[in-house]
Amino acid sequence: MPILEFTPSMLLAILSEMGLLVLAGIILLVDAIGRQGSRRNLGWLTASGLAAILIAMFIWGKPEASEGLVLGGMLRHDWPAFTFKILLLFAAAVTALLSTGMKPFGDRGEFFALLVVTVMGMNLMVSAADLIMLYLAIETTSIPLYVLAGFLKGDDKSTESGLKYFLFGAIASAVMLYGFSLIYGFSGETNLYALAAGVQAQQLSPWLMGGMALLVIVGFGFKISAAPFHFWAPDVYEGAPTPITAYISTASKAAGFAVLVRVMLAVFPAIQAYWAAILTAMAVVTMTLGNLLALAQKNIKRLLAYSSIAHAGYILIGVVAVNPPPLGTASMLLYLIAYVVTNLAAFAVVVLFARSTGSDEIEDYAGLSRRSPGLALSLLVALLSLAGMPPFAGFIAKVYIFAAAVQSGLIWLAFVGVINAIIGLYYYLTILKVVYLYRSDDEDRRIAIPGAHAVALVGCIAAVLIIGIISGPWLDWTLQAVSSWF
Repeated sequence: MPILEFTPSMLLAILSEMGLLVLAGIILLVDAIGRQGSRRNLGWLTASGLAAILIAMFIWGKPEASEGLVLGGMLRHDWPAFTFKILLLFAAAVTALLSTGMKPFGDRGEFFALLVVTVMGMNLMVSAADLIMLYLAIETTSIPLYVLAGFLKGDDKSTESGLKYFLFGAIASAVMLYGFSLIYGFSGETNLYALAAGVQAQQLSPWLMGGMALLVIVGFGFKISAAPFHFWAPDVYEGAPTPITAYISTASKAAGFAVLVRVMLAVFPAIQAYWAAILTAMAVVTMTLGNLLALAQKNIKRLLAYSSIAHAGYILIGVVAVNPPPLGTASMLLYLIAYVVTNLAAFAVVVLFARSTGSDEIEDYAGLSRRSPGLALSLLVALLSLAGMPPFAGFIAKVYIFAAAVQSGLIWLAFVGVINAIIGLYYYLTILKVVYLYRSDDEDRRIAIPGAHAVALVGCIAAVLIIGIISGPWLDWTLQAVSSWF
């Protein structure tokens, strides 16, 4: 089918984007004309709308085997895009629930509308098949996130967070856009799946192609917070509203990896050894630096920021372990699924604890096991999963991603990953030591768990356990999903 031919079924390729646009309008309308009581339920409205879109995607939005480029070649309707969209919608729904009732943004319609718009941008990112559409999607994602990170105007840390995120993001986007312009200039194409042939037809020097790939990697490296482009993450994570921190650390990272894999495999297959070597070095430095710097942290949001950096290094192992396909990218996708649900669970506990105590300091978690045994148990499950302990999702994810590295002949890289996982276990256990062994003077003060937060936390913990205990179907799904990339 020619990519310029329009059929009504093409609308199913942008089903989620259309739904998100309508949802954003409904949120703003309710905020404008609704009473104060209805505004307090904006989080539930947003989460319910996202859940409805997610269900509609499962019913009507699944790609067919024959489908590929749609809407003039701007988007690709395939299984990788579909799977990442489901993951992004889930993360956004959890974030909306965690934001419900949170002051001073839990009843602000523009907060939830911006959240929905950034989800729409990420959905376009993961399905973009054209350089122009990709860049527009990245900016549609980034600009609302800059605003959300600095949403607490009365908080100096939040303002600093938004400004730093904007400045570093603008620089990274400019470098990436320069790489895009060089790719277009030498190939005469903007479609990702025509670029490789266009570049090869010019018989360009491998060094020139490698330079263009490096410029693109800079932009994506910022999105996934991989070293040496990670320096923004700790300050942004600490200063942003905690639900937004959870979303940036999970959904934004997942979208970044989706675009990284699609672009590198589609545009630069001829120099795969070159960019794989760069990403391998980044993986080693990222996970090592993230884990070592996390050891000294006293603030749990900053610790989870460095933990997020370390996990970006683990996920990069799956990106470079592409031989034999598609185990490497399948393990990367499985790791992202496990990481998203686990990190959201960890941040759900952080949100509830800060909501009750006003503190994000690790030392203040002393006595949590007595103040709220269920919350302490949830944190234990989340942190042990992040550490890669069985029978949780993080363990299965690490097993498959290290196995992909071994099958690709990167045994040394898998060994470095295992050593780093051991380092990570130490600081996760340090938090649990404070939670379970240390005492506090206010242990009689219970932590309230509102209904929206309870739904989000229980859903994430259940997902962590299900993925960890029943991993086979999830691996089969990811193998099927990434097959379209090859």
